[in-house]
Parts: sequence; C-alpha cells; structure tokens
Amino acid sequence: MAWNEPGGNNRDPWGGGNKQDGPPDLDEVLKNLKQKFGGLFGGGGRGDNKESSGGSGGNSEFSGKAIAVIAVIALAVWIATGFYIVQQQERAVVLRFGAFSEVTDPGFRWHLPFPIEKKEIVNIEEVMSSPLHTQMLTEDQTIVEVKMMVQYRIGNAKTFLFQVNNPVGTLKNSIESALREIVGQNPLENVLTKNRQGVSADVETSLIALMEKYKTGIHIVGVNIDDAKPPAEVQDAFHDVNKAEEDKERFVNQAQAYANQIIPEARGEAARVDQGAQAYKSKKIADSEGESKRFLSLLSEYQKAPEVTRQRLYLETTERVFSNTSKIVMDQEGDNVVSYLPLDQLMKRKKSEAGTPEEMSRPSLEISDPVTEPVQRETRPGRSVGRERSAR
Repeated sequence: MAWNEPGGNNRDPWGGGNKQDGPPDLDEVLKNLKQKFGGLFGGGGRGDNKESSGGSGGNSEFSGKAIAVIAVIALAVWIATGFYIVQQQERAVVLRFGAFSEVTDPGFRWHLPFPIEKKEIVNIEEVMSSPLHTQMLTEDQTIVEVKMMVQYRIGNAKTFLFQVNNPVGTLKNSIESALREIVGQNPLENVLTKNRQGVSADVETSLIALMEKYKTGIHIVGVNIDDAKPPAEVQDAFHDVNKAEEDKERFVNQAQAYANQIIPEARGEAARVDQGAQAYKSKKIADSEGESKRFLSLLSEYQKAPEVTRQRLYLETTERVFSNTSKIVMDQEGDNVVSYLPLDQLMKRKKSEAGTPEEMSRPSLEISDPVTEPVQRETRPGRSVGRERSAR
C-alpha cells in the first residue's frame, strides 16, 4: 500500500515520515540566496525581520569595498589590454578614435586600450607575390600570352593603411597596365626571346612610377616574366621560327669557330709569304749590287785593254750559248762514205722527249748515236762534209 493512500502509514519515503527530516523547500533556498546577495550590494529582502535590519550598516560598508575592489580590478585589466609587442620586422600603426596617431617601432609598447585607441600591426619585410597571366598585343600587332610574377613588400605602413582604399587591388591593376604599355612598345621577338629581360626591367620601372604616383605605400622588389608564348592556335608556326633562329645561331657559331681556326693559319701563311718576299727582295738587291760591281770591274778592265776584253767577252758568251743548246758531233776521219743524218727528225724526237718548255730549256748532255742505216753516197776524194751538205 502506498504511503499517501488512505489507510497507509503516511510516511514520506524521502523524509522517513518526519516533516522536519524531509527535503528542503526550493523556494526557501532561493529566498535565502537572494537575501545574501542583496545584503552584499546594500539591499535586503522583502521578508526581512527586525533583527536583520540591525545589520544593514555593516552590509552597506561591505558592499562599497567590494565595488571599489571590482572597479580596481577592471581598471587594471583594461590597462593591461593596452600592452603589445612589435617584432623586428613589424611596425604598429596606432589609431585614436579611428584616426591616425603614430607609428611605433619594434619593442614592448603600450597604448590607451580600446575604445580610445587601437593598433594595426604591419609586416614591412615580408615579400609577397602577385601573379598575372593575360594576353595582349605587341607593337607588330601580334597576340602574345604572358605569365608574369611581381614581388613586393609594404614600404610605408601609414601610407599603405590610409592613403588608398585597396592598395593591393591598385597594385594588380597597375601591373596589368604597365605590362600592356611596355609590351605594346616592343615587337613580338623582343617579348619572346630577344629582349625579355629588358621588357621585365621596363615593366618594373613603370610599375615603380605608378606606385609612387598613387601613393600606395608598396615597394616593388622585382618583376620577372616567367613565360611568354604565342597563342595555342599559332604555336607550331612560332616553333618553326624559333627553330630557324636556333639554326641561325648554330651556323653563326660554326662560322665563327671556322674563322677562328682559319684566320691564324692565313696570318701565318701571309707572314711566311712576306718573309719570302723580303728574302727574295734582299737576294735581288744583292744580285743587282753584285752585277753592278762586276760590270764596273769589267769596265775598268775594258778601259785598260779593250781588244782583249772584247775577245774574252765574245768567247764567254759563245760558251754560255752553246752550253744551253743541243749539239751533234760527227767524226768521219778516214772514211769516204758520207752519212746522211735526218737532223729534223732527231730534233723533233728531242722535243717530244723533253715534254715541256721548261724541260726543253735544260741543256742536253747526251750525244746522239749515229743512224743505224745511213744513206751511202759516193763522193769525190777530198770533198768535205760541209761542202756535201751545201751541195744538197
């Protein structure tokens, strides 16, 4: 039978049937807590009795001290929020009520906490990149596809934060503007291969000028054209052109190597010919001087004995002439038979054996043999061979 049914033992299972030993009343607990907190801040509950009113002075004094302590703690926490640390590569821009106040250097710093002042930390040494991939026209009205990378960092923290609304967006627009300007002033060959570094340098110069003009606070570190190529539709034709350029460079290098090889040889041959000419010149001069001295000495001898000198010159000249001509020696002493010699045939054979005019000009040292089958003819005794030839 349940404890609360009629006829039951009327014992509360929570309290063992004793009202005083039952669970505490929830309303009573909440009321006691409210009275305690009200006393802490100087108030009292509605059901306070007269005895509790006697301690209101002590509670008021206690609540004042608590408020002061809480206020001091809150003030200390608020002041502590103003401390901050600026790293070596950073700068802190302090704003007072939203307006610029100052730029603080690296170190342990403090500013008036929010909402009076706040800070913006800016890294001025971090190098950032902004890529660009676009198509544009060159000076010769040819489409080229360019991939470029721009590296930059924040040069002036105050200008970067307050001068331009969107400095990074302004930078990106300026990159494309500068690139289109410079590419439009160069032919396709310069952008692709011939002067790509020059184009990058010109873009960097133009971009620096734009950043200074717009006062973005951005410092350009470097500009590099990673790739430049024609559109995909005409790449094959441009590859052929590039191959032709490479062949041209290769042929030029081969020609230069050949020139480096042949020029020293030609210079050596020229030096050899020049030395030979100098030697020939010296020889001719010496021969001429010798001939001149010989002639002068001969003239002196001729002046002393003209007839003897003349005869000696004649004999020497005859000897020199006959020494360079072909001769036939015949001996018919004691024979009355005259041999007929075909001299014209012998001379022709001599010429055919000589071969060249140079060989024919050489003196002949051979003595011709008599003809094996001479034509015999009777002659009168005492007739000489010379007379027989003249008679014929």
